[in-house]
Amino acid sequence: MSTNIVWHEASINKSERREKNKHHSFILWFTGLSASGKSSIANAVARALFERGNQTFVLDGDNIRHGLNKNLGFDEESRKENIRRIGEVSKLFIEGGQIVLTAFISPYKDDRHVVRALVADDEFVEVYVKCSIEECERRDPKGLYKKARNEEIKNFTGISAPYEAPDNPEIVVDSEKFSIKECSEQIIQFLISKNYIK
Repeated sequence: MSTNIVWHEASINKSERREKNKHHSFILWFTGLSASGKSSIANAVARALFERGNQTFVLDGDNIRHGLNKNLGFDEESRKENIRRIGEVSKLFIEGGQIVLTAFISPYKDDRHVVRALVADDEFVEVYVKCSIEECERRDPKGLYKKARNEEIKNFTGISAPYEAPDNPEIVVDSEKFSIKECSEQIIQFLISKNYIK
């Protein structure tokens, strides 16, 4: 990193943006296996928040790899860099006074801790989308598990690469037992109870 750079203070700060938006800004970090329902639940929550007047944006794992992270693979180091970049982008959304919802497998605990450490204690909400590997594999909407079992995909989380479930997430939603709508409502109620939203 260059030593010839200096942080430039913005003319509008985070508190002012939060005051104008009339809500807290934070990350809802969705983690879970492929096909657990992360993106579907994140988008359902984003829609519910938006309809309540909140400023939201969803960062989805596949979508981000079409642009910002298209130069990254799926080996361990690339996965770490993928999450690091998303953490930095998410921090910018928080500074912008928005609620950012991130839907990434983010399989390693350490990487999720790195993102948590980037922001204040009340700016990171880890949402574990709990779903068994058997159910995820049964769903397999993109046919990825089948390819992974046939060794057509290497480093596939849950098959040939590890997934480290969160030890103490703020929210656990069980997408195997409950619908997308029910999981979304559980998250909204949690946010209301913690005064993140009205």
